[in-house]
Amino acid sequence: MSPSAVVWDSALLAYDMGEGHPFNPVRLHLTMRLATALGVLDDVPLLCPETAGAGDLYRVHSADYLEAVRQAPMAGWDVGHGLGTDDNPIFADMHDAASLVVGSTLLGARCIAEGRAQRAVNIAGGHHHAMRDRAAGFCVYNDCAVAISWLLDQGYDRIAYVDTDVHHGDGVQSAFFGDPRVLTVSLHQHPFTLFPGTGYSAEVGVDGAEGSAVNVPLPPATKDAGWLRAFHAVVPSLVEEFRPQILVTQCGVDSHEEDPLADLSLTVDGHRAIYRELRALADRVTEGRWLAVGGGGYQLLRVVPRSWTHLIATVLDHDVDPDTPLPAEWTDMVHDVAPSAELPLTMSDGGDTGYSPWGDGMDDAVDIAVRDTRRAVFPLHGLDPDDPRD
Repeated sequence: MSPSAVVWDSALLAYDMGEGHPFNPVRLHLTMRLATALGVLDDVPLLCPETAGAGDLYRVHSADYLEAVRQAPMAGWDVGHGLGTDDNPIFADMHDAASLVVGSTLLGARCIAEGRAQRAVNIAGGHHHAMRDRAAGFCVYNDCAVAISWLLDQGYDRIAYVDTDVHHGDGVQSAFFGDPRVLTVSLHQHPFTLFPGTGYSAEVGVDGAEGSAVNVPLPPATKDAGWLRAFHAVVPSLVEEFRPQILVTQCGVDSHEEDPLADLSLTVDGHRAIYRELRALADRVTEGRWLAVGGGGYQLLRVVPRSWTHLIATVLDHDVDPDTPLPAEWTDMVHDVAPSAELPLTMSDGGDTGYSPWGDGMDDAVDIAVRDTRRAVFPLHGLDPDDPRD
């Protein structure tokens, strides 16, 4: 069995919402070029996905919605279902492009389920806002939810989904809000201050699945240390108690301090630390089975390529030293298309990822979120919300 799989094809760049839209596929292209230039992908075969069929899309999307997506490029702007908005503009071949994103995440899931790989990564995935019958937040089809549904049908009856994007993973939570087989965990900027306005600590699941949804709403300006403090105070205890057979993670990087669409203050070093924690969690709890996908991230040149190169490297156990200089061949390529771009010099922002574990007597804005989430969810799992040992 190959230890890891990387899903990629340049055809994924066709998910393009147009000039000036934040969800620019250049971030994917630059990531793969940087990972290649740093040798992260040496001797790693790239797996080429196929478009997901209607049967798989129907797992989480309605037939009416699929038909609207298919017809939207010919029908014009008035198609409803969240299509044709500033966030979700209609573009040519939208159905095929979005279906290929789903197919790429499904391929990663299939590699793990069939024993061909222990881990898989698809940076083009992570479209976690798409709902059953509407597009939202730049997302047409929800590849995360489709892959989880597919895995459930392959015999995985306990799946943990951890979402580290700056925005609440609302579409995935909605898909499994009443399903006790899926634990959805989202750490995100507080919904008072950011789209989609959901993801409060009190959102815990319904209909016999109470405790299956976990939300940690973090205050704006949270830095690496605060984020990691919150993660360790909530996520390992719940995931370990849940005992999932596979870990699925959405690894959006719009939590970075330079991201233009949000207000958390993480660094590339913080992102690297997050991926290493997720890898360690999978190694402890799921025998290493880990499916990682991309997500948000809108500082296209300085942040996304470095952060997701660290993600790919972490999945492959080809960890990149943060002090590694950016290769001249990559920076030259970027300057050819963006001559005035000010690029960092290394794979680090010089961020401090040291953190103080929760329960040390401190009490700040991050700890309010930790306390609210633990008190809302921990008792539903038989854990003591006020005992830092749990």
